[in-house]
Amino acid sequence: MRTLDDIIPPSRRREAEPMSEAGSNDRRLRPSSESKFPFTTFIAIALVIITSIGVLFYFSTSKVEVTPSTVSVAVQSSFTATQGTGNLPFQVITAQKTASQSIKSSGTKQVNSSASGTITIYNTQTKAQKLIANTRFATSAGLIFRIHTPVTVPAGSTSKPGSVTAKIYADKPGSTYNVAPTSFTVPGFAGTAQANQVYARSTSPMTGGASGTVPVANASDEAQARQQITTALSTDLLASIQSQIPSGFVLLTGAAITTFEDGALTPSSTTGMADVKEVGTVTAIVFPNTALASAIASSVTSIGYQGEPITLKATDKLEFIAENSMPDMNAQSLSFTLSGTAPLIYSVDPARIAAAIAGKSRSAAEVALTNYPEVKKAIIILRPFWRQSFPQDPAVISVVTVEEAY
Repeated sequence: MRTLDDIIPPSRRREAEPMSEAGSNDRRLRPSSESKFPFTTFIAIALVIITSIGVLFYFSTSKVEVTPSTVSVAVQSSFTATQGTGNLPFQVITAQKTASQSIKSSGTKQVNSSASGTITIYNTQTKAQKLIANTRFATSAGLIFRIHTPVTVPAGSTSKPGSVTAKIYADKPGSTYNVAPTSFTVPGFAGTAQANQVYARSTSPMTGGASGTVPVANASDEAQARQQITTALSTDLLASIQSQIPSGFVLLTGAAITTFEDGALTPSSTTGMADVKEVGTVTAIVFPNTALASAIASSVTSIGYQGEPITLKATDKLEFIAENSMPDMNAQSLSFTLSGTAPLIYSVDPARIAAAIAGKSRSAAEVALTNYPEVKKAIIILRPFWRQSFPQDPAVISVVTVEEAY
């Protein structure tokens, strides 16, 4: 049985509830004011941002890709070059090969023949020098050769001697006089100033000297063998001369001449056979590519060439014609004509281009490059994306040449 004291009004019941339970309910209903700030997440995001910016700067680029200007010009002009010096220098290169082939011998015969060949006579005097028939020319070994017809050697100078070619004949018969290319003095001038002013050189061997018994062969067989030898030698000589062209030089069509000297038949190591011998010599004129290209460009007024670095892209459509004879190793000057088509390409100097755009904005650099004739097209690459100007220091600007296919 409940009494009045046991009945608690609702308002007092709430007041009488344990404080512990009320506090627990409060914590469940209210957000915690003690939640921690996400420092770890913030630091991770910051590191990603900083790393990304660092990578962008690390891989930053200030670069321009330049396509050089090209022009194809028709050429029909005369030029003068000097050996080794001047605006248009040239070099003389030569190669020599000997080949033989065995053919059937038809017997032997007695011979007593003298060697002969061609020399170039030089004169460094300021007056012409006449040489009479039978003038002697001596090798360093004392072998004597003579000219059979008189010649006059033009006046010249030490740097540019006058010259003339002449045929010489050995003073005595025999194979001893079949000498390789060499120098000659004029014994008649010994003891005079002319001894050092008039001299001669050969560029091919003396041939035909023989004495004693030599084999004989059918003329048709010999001619056929010589034709086969010269055909094979021509290919070998061309390959040999190509391998001797200095780096940066070019050999034009027509700027090489090949000569052959018939060697006398000699006994073969095989009984009943004879050896046919041919000596082939090729002499070529080569020019520095840049110097020749500049000379060609200067001769064509329509392209407005101002001396910029330029090179020949190819030479197969140009023909070289010497105005006189092909020069020898000692010629000081050369006059020639060129005809055909010359494909020219301007050379891009990275330092010159970098200096032109250093410190400039993208748009200003584009305008500046239009003033350079060697630039046909330029692609500007600036990274990061917000960079819009080139650095002040040209050394950190990359200039790359991109050539178009020819």
